[in-house]
Amino acid sequence: MTDFTPKREDKFSFGLWTVGWLGRDPFGEATRSPLDPVEAVHRLSDLGAHGITFHDDDLVPFGSSAEERSAVVSRFRGALDQTGLAVPMVTTNLFSHPVFKDGGFTANDRDVRRFALRKVLRNVELAAELGARTFVAWGGREGAESGAAKDVRAALDRYREAVDTVCAFIKERGYDLRLALEPKPNEPRGDILLPTVGHALAFINELEHGDIVGVNPEVGHEQMAGLNFAHGIAQALWAGKLFHIDLNGQNGIKYDQDLRFGAGDVRNAFFLVDLLENGGYEGPRHFDFKPPRTEDYDGVWASAAGCMRNYLILKERAAAFRADPQVVEAWEAARVGELSTPTLGAGESVSDLLSEELDVDAAAARGMHFERLDQLAMDHLLGVR
Repeated sequence: MTDFTPKREDKFSFGLWTVGWLGRDPFGEATRSPLDPVEAVHRLSDLGAHGITFHDDDLVPFGSSAEERSAVVSRFRGALDQTGLAVPMVTTNLFSHPVFKDGGFTANDRDVRRFALRKVLRNVELAAELGARTFVAWGGREGAESGAAKDVRAALDRYREAVDTVCAFIKERGYDLRLALEPKPNEPRGDILLPTVGHALAFINELEHGDIVGVNPEVGHEQMAGLNFAHGIAQALWAGKLFHIDLNGQNGIKYDQDLRFGAGDVRNAFFLVDLLENGGYEGPRHFDFKPPRTEDYDGVWASAAGCMRNYLILKERAAAFRADPQVVEAWEAARVGELSTPTLGAGESVSDLLSEELDVDAAAARGMHFERLDQLAMDHLLGVR
């Protein structure tokens, strides 16, 4: 039987806010006590994870003095040094405190926008200090419920201004950091700006410093909008903008469930892992999930271990799928490889194209063999091949 024990080279990482989620939701209070970030470092290291990530407020409580912040960071760094765990990504919380009730970068109040920028810039410094390579920006409060309350064009101007300001700061300081926008369609706002991977990619094209800006898509966020997550990841890879990724599980169009990876749409998870392992992505496999509020901390760590185990199982299944001679034959029958051949050949002109004819009846009559290929994928996913 295959050993699905995770190793550091698998590049698995977890948000401090994931294993440290207390189980509080809009209808119920916390079911777990606060988790010491140092304990999280040690427990994740013991499980075989590569890294830990955090929002600024996850590590340093909001409103802490400079002395308190220094003590917390020093203690955290000590745990990192002791375990060898990395900090591949850092992000900033611009959504929890009531001051951000109308957003951070796009708040109507100018003084709130300036405060949000200061908060982010100070956390960028910490990210660089801890060796992070990616800084994620999730605009969970950047949006509106009322069309009359927000000039969306002006909001996008301010969003662009903020992201460009952060990127200019990164470049001026010489930090080895890239910024990744995290799309989400709704929740907590009724409509969030930059709701999907496609929206975020279009926004990046309008930035002055778009060369260091990419995306950090999350499984549940795209699936909340009824979209195919693997397709979104393929487009991000195609654009050279997949800087980071958040893995979890989701069951269709509903609230953001943040299930452990592999739960929810396991079929799409299979094709996603196949794409990540064969599509050129070299970054962390980051889990942004919430252990159910039914669990104690034993259940939390079991859930975290399950995320990694499910990824490794799907990785093995995807490799077996690609190595199967019948799959290779089915790919040829389905003409999958032909799609990589340019429609116009080298040296061909439009005149050459216009001079050709196609027997459309014969082309329409031929089967594409997709069902056979798809069933072979299902057989591998279900472990019967």
